[in-house]
Amino acid sequence: MQARAAPVVAAAAPAAGLSPKQLRREFGSKRMQSTREDLRQAGIDLRTDVVAANRACELLKSTSTVKFDATAEAHIRLGIDPKYNDQQVRATVALPKGTGNTVRVAVVCGADQEAAAREAGAEHVGGESLVDEIAGGMLDFDKLVATPDMMPKVAKLGRVLGPKGLMPNPKAGTVAVEAGQAVEELKGGKVEFRADKQGIVHVPFGKVSFPAEDLLENLGAIVRAIQANKPVGAKGEYFKSMYVVSTMGPSMRVEPSSFIE
Repeated sequence: MQARAAPVVAAAAPAAGLSPKQLRREFGSKRMQSTREDLRQAGIDLRTDVVAANRACELLKSTSTVKFDATAEAHIRLGIDPKYNDQQVRATVALPKGTGNTVRVAVVCGADQEAAAREAGAEHVGGESLVDEIAGGMLDFDKLVATPDMMPKVAKLGRVLGPKGLMPNPKAGTVAVEAGQAVEELKGGKVEFRADKQGIVHVPFGKVSFPAEDLLENLGAIVRAIQANKPVGAKGEYFKSMYVVSTMGPSMRVEPSSFIE
């Protein structure tokens, strides 16, 4: 253990001249340093080790020290260049164990689907009147579902909804022929994933209060969905790396191929 501690001692020398903000950037918070040291004591070096997926899900729970139910997230770097149309990744996946979040859904549909949408649990349901409410500033929802016939009316909300990521989109499962079914799926754990400009997919897959087995099942569903939506333009190695992390917790590298048959 003495040999492993040496780099920390050596790195501490210039710390006297750093501000608290610079110290946190350089070494992490005291809590994070303690967590990393505990893991090193257990034989896990987060800087170099690839952690088995089931073990990582267990560690997400045991290393979470915040006073709230932290979110578990996956950050997956893909071998794509999203600036090309044939290398973009955007789709949805139904998490078998849910997200652990309460999703508020608004639905813009015709009168014939309003009852089904309400029965499915939508918080706001309506036609042109709801579009007008949203245009007036009502944004008390997390997802907006629209039926295809209502999209021309919803289109005028682009400036309001676009910057907030709330504009209905078929790839996100929020433009749906059956509004009630779409609401059920969103409330049941359906999430959207998409690669950012760097080709990285960021997606939550549960809460640290979930059993580790449930987190593992959700994580596997995400990896398989990303594999199933591999763009035709992707060449070479598709999964470059994958890390899982809880809110304000340490990140751990895991091997995505372990989820793919």
